[in-house]
Amino acid sequence: MSELFRLDGMRVSYGKREIIHNVSLHIQAGEFCALLGLNGSGKTTILHAACGLIPMAGHCMIDAQDCTALHERKRAQLISFIPQTCGLSGGKTALEVVLMGFNARLGLLESPSAAQKAQALHALDKLGCAEFAQADFGALSQGQRQLVILARCIVQDTPVMLMDEPDSALDFLNRHMVLEKIQTLIKAENRAGLITLHDPNFAMAYCDRLLLLRDGALTAELDMRTVDAVEVREKLSLIYGAIELLPHKNSYLMGKA
Repeated sequence: MSELFRLDGMRVSYGKREIIHNVSLHIQAGEFCALLGLNGSGKTTILHAACGLIPMAGHCMIDAQDCTALHERKRAQLISFIPQTCGLSGGKTALEVVLMGFNARLGLLESPSAAQKAQALHALDKLGCAEFAQADFGALSQGQRQLVILARCIVQDTPVMLMDEPDSALDFLNRHMVLEKIQTLIKAENRAGLITLHDPNFAMAYCDRLLLLRDGALTAELDMRTVDAVEVREKLSLIYGAIELLPHKNSYLMGKA
């Protein structure tokens, strides 16, 4: 595998107060990684800074290209982002929202082609939501909206996918479905994926590596392809305190001690 995404020395400050402290990480092509930490630890801030939504010091590298100072349109060809909640309201159909994923590659006043519309419908179909392609986006449930935004991310077709708790509005079964779809996409198309998740059990089940964040700094890393229970318990305890760990399929389940 080759390195596709890298953060070097990321620092983010609000006024004089630094809240992200010298964060460096890397993700290989075809690798799906989770950023874990308690609420307020800085997970969302790191994703927002990498996407260019807030200023940062340091470097954000995509396939060895420094995209820290890139124009928004060019950056959108390299990084797609799924927020916790979408700021879009009504007035657009679900299909129109998915088609927005092509915007970074369309010329001025250019509309999506018939082939791109077919791709958008296929992305919706893959996520089991093609039946509301013509529904008003604002009339959908929060969970349905997240599936539409994921479809938009798929057609945006970027080498790097950043996702901020995209499962937060989904029920248990749909969480598994969406995470499995994301995992399959990243590996099949050799993308680099970084996701924040509230539940470490989902991260352990679907992600290759877990990056553990505490108070704005990375404190530990777990490679789920090689770890044993002792290492998992020891490092997750740095974030979550005393925990119990049970083997589950090819992974583990965490609970409070």
